[in-house]
Amino acid sequence: MTAPTPLSAELAATLDVIRRGADELLIEAELIAKLKENRPLRIKAGFDPTAPDLHLGHTVVLTKMRQLQDMGHHIMFLIGDFTGMIGDPTGKNTTRPPLTPEQVAINAKTYQEQVYKILDPAKTEICFNSTWLNQLGAAGMLKLAASTTVARMLERDDFKKRFASNQPISLHEFMYPLMQGYDSVAMRADIELGGTDQKFNLLMGRALQEQHGQKPQCVIMMPLLEGLDGVNKMSKSLGNYIGISEAANDIFGKVMSVSDTLMWRYYELLSLRPLAEIEQFKADIAAGRNPRDVKVLLAQELVARFHSQAAAEAALADFEARFKQNAIPDELPEVTVQSGEGGVLAIASVLKEAGLVASTSEALRMIDGGGVKADGVKIEDKKLQLAAGSTVVLQVGKRKFAKVTLA
Repeated sequence: MTAPTPLSAELAATLDVIRRGADELLIEAELIAKLKENRPLRIKAGFDPTAPDLHLGHTVVLTKMRQLQDMGHHIMFLIGDFTGMIGDPTGKNTTRPPLTPEQVAINAKTYQEQVYKILDPAKTEICFNSTWLNQLGAAGMLKLAASTTVARMLERDDFKKRFASNQPISLHEFMYPLMQGYDSVAMRADIELGGTDQKFNLLMGRALQEQHGQKPQCVIMMPLLEGLDGVNKMSKSLGNYIGISEAANDIFGKVMSVSDTLMWRYYELLSLRPLAEIEQFKADIAAGRNPRDVKVLLAQELVARFHSQAAAEAALADFEARFKQNAIPDELPEVTVQSGEGGVLAIASVLKEAGLVASTSEALRMIDGGGVKADGVKIEDKKLQLAAGSTVVLQVGKRKFAKVTLA
């Protein structure tokens, strides 16, 4: 058996960037072959404009696109203005309500403005899948539907579960993966990026490309980013998100509120710093550097990306001023509190277990009155949960402090 040819240093470094943070890469051997062609690869990622504002969870894929863009590849940001009016039912146990053309148009315009905070406008091709899907017509859609089977569609996990539990599945929902796959044909994609919840749709693109005589796209699946609670995926409905259109001080403060453990996850998936630099940060902290200093660098990077470097400097100054104003003592009692079920604990329970309040009801009253702070930032959400691995300085009133770690 012939040993595989060693990769050049340049190609190995490129693969390290592509693999960074990825949950799964399909198929690496094909990707290496494409990279060896020494041409800009056509990189596709699609977003249905189902909501007007993006949060950091949405930007995981965009950050990977920026990394590939910086290596000279051709980035195609696809706005699913046609598929958005159907709605991908991924992860849902019901049929999604369709968006109106007016809603799609408004959201699509907002998306374009926001993605340019991460991608280089001069090097990004914005595509709309209505361009080719409208042209298919009824005959084309029927031909597209004939390219797969109902049995194949029912292999998709959410369809399978709904079918098994006798929950309705509308026929148009079966068309969604086919249309997303056909996007790859129309765009002649070499690589498609998506979340782990998109695997079925991403592989459909490979299948349809092969049917149309194209080399199938490789697939890079990125993980779903955990929100501020460190447990659930970032979501506006859960209130654990950082919106990229939020005020600079709010983004800065929210990043500073994540646990020291979750900070590394954010660095890996959201930062454009080289991995070697991040590994050095870890070594510095192991040698005694304060994790807060490293978290400040991440907060500044993200604020600069979504606002400006000047805004990042101002947010840091504001954050430090609030810390000094709060007069946090140099020496604090250190308390370890056991997290609850699922590795999280509600803030009211954390305050009680840390001995900062007599009861959870007192904790809730103090939060209502604006008397509770975490790392110098006022807590306003009574439903806030802290995750295992978190270390945070909690303050109740003017005089009660504790450095609390959730085990």
